[in-house]
Amino acid sequence: MRMNPRPIRAALAGAILAGLSGPIAHAANCRPCSAKTRSPCAPRQKSPCAAANPCAAKNPCAAKNPCAAKNPCAGAAVDPKLVVRPKGTALATGEPSQMLALGKALWNDTKLSTNGLSCNTCHQGNAGFNKTFAKPYPHYVEMAKEQGGIKSVSMDEMVQFCLVVPMAAKPLPWDSRDLAALTAYTAQVQTSYVASAGSKAANPCAAKNPCAAKNPCAAKNPCAAKNPCAAKNPCAAKNPCAARK
Repeated sequence: MRMNPRPIRAALAGAILAGLSGPIAHAANCRPCSAKTRSPCAPRQKSPCAAANPCAAKNPCAAKNPCAAKNPCAGAAVDPKLVVRPKGTALATGEPSQMLALGKALWNDTKLSTNGLSCNTCHQGNAGFNKTFAKPYPHYVEMAKEQGGIKSVSMDEMVQFCLVVPMAAKPLPWDSRDLAALTAYTAQVQTSYVASAGSKAANPCAAKNPCAAKNPCAAKNPCAAKNPCAAKNPCAAKNPCAARK
């Protein structure tokens, strides 16, 4: 039985056309930036600028700067009533060697202060004295004048002044054995200061403050430079993938 070639040819031609039109139609509807397509601008793509920024870490230079602390040698104004001996009062007396021994112990005692300082903290090795320390008391002392308005101060008054500033403590009772002993030992320190030409001794409070040196944290912060990640982000621009799909 002979078959009609026309239907066969028609069916074959339809199949060929269908095979060709399938890929063509698919290509026409293809969206290379669709969700199914891996987009270079897609959020899932790891951004080198999205990584943890080492400059965002806690800055060790932002911590409390110990050099910014209040300088104990530059205290506030002092009420003269605290450090000027009242009229009619006198220092206690005692056996000289015993008074010197007690005075030396007090000179090194940080418990006399409220900030951990002792007389020896500032004056170890005859340091921390102005040239006027070599002069007989009473005499002019710059710190007493500037902070207390006292033009001439006696040795026991200067001891009291140092207890208030920089040791941040209360003055000792004027008739106390401790004040007399500390004053006696201070007189001995004064003698050694003069003998050792102590007028050339360096004042730690007057010397160049090591905390005033150039702060390594104040240098140009490499993190403050123009951030390459802050530049115009090509993915932040109008997204070609966000265009009409």
